[in-house]
Amino acid sequence: MPVPPAFAAVAARVNNWGRWGPEDELGTLNLVDDAARLRAVAAVRTGKAFALGLPLSAAEGIQLGFIPGRVNPSLTMTSVNVPLSDDRDWICSSEEKVELSTQCATHWDAVGHVSYGGRMYNGFPADAVTDAGGSRCAISNVRTLVSRGVLLDVARARGVDLLDGNHLITPAELDEALALTGLELAPGDVVLVRTGQMAHLRPPRRDLVKYCIPMPGLTMACAVWFHDRDVAAVATDTLALEAVPGEDEEIYLPVHLLHLVEMGMTQGQNWDLDALAADCAADGVYEFLLDATPLPFTGAMGSPVNPVAVK
Repeated sequence: MPVPPAFAAVAARVNNWGRWGPEDELGTLNLVDDAARLRAVAAVRTGKAFALGLPLSAAEGIQLGFIPGRVNPSLTMTSVNVPLSDDRDWICSSEEKVELSTQCATHWDAVGHVSYGGRMYNGFPADAVTDAGGSRCAISNVRTLVSRGVLLDVARARGVDLLDGNHLITPAELDEALALTGLELAPGDVVLVRTGQMAHLRPPRRDLVKYCIPMPGLTMACAVWFHDRDVAAVATDTLALEAVPGEDEEIYLPVHLLHLVEMGMTQGQNWDLDALAADCAADGVYEFLLDATPLPFTGAMGSPVNPVAVK
């Protein structure tokens, strides 16, 4: 199926196939080297830590059934105070099992999460993903994800608490948010983009429909912005990362295709950035050590994560 010319032009500009060799499955995470991690360590000044993950909870879940098969977590106790010795008043054990979709809450998308034209990142065939999982481009390839994080608070840079639901984030707005930080991006940095969308999940105004659609988000041109700065990964505080409805009705989720397929850039959704953003605004420091290592689910196309930012 032919793609719109505007998409094709951006895809050609940001394509990373072969950049790290024909067998590469990490994509832009190759940019996270020792220097990037040392830069992250150097960003720690106060020791304050911020958890950026949503609760893995059936009651507090964010899934409304828009995406088939993507369900909120459910927890089932498999043992409750079971004695581990003949003395029932001595040691007992309680355990549980959890059923969840790997992308139901705060998560990373593996670069194999989407494909088009029968190909995923680096030209690997889409049928490398089967009922048994992915033999290529799975999240289990990402053994560590620790680097300098930089918060781009687009909402604050524009002087609002949250962006309008149909707001299309442009490269110029990323520039404005970066100027707010007083930083320069370096290869291997992880960029977190705040829209303020998490406000729709806060009680008492909690409204899952408003959180889900319409939603502000990144546009295709932003892929060039990230590519030109050698950003290793990007995450946002929205359900889809990109704007929904999108900027071009001829192609569905074009930013997913550009980031994951063309660039091999891991992307994250549903990151709770509000407390971190408030602290960054208070002290003017928008860089931090970010540990966002995914769970090593072999062959999975994504992973839940509780990212931690340390300032």
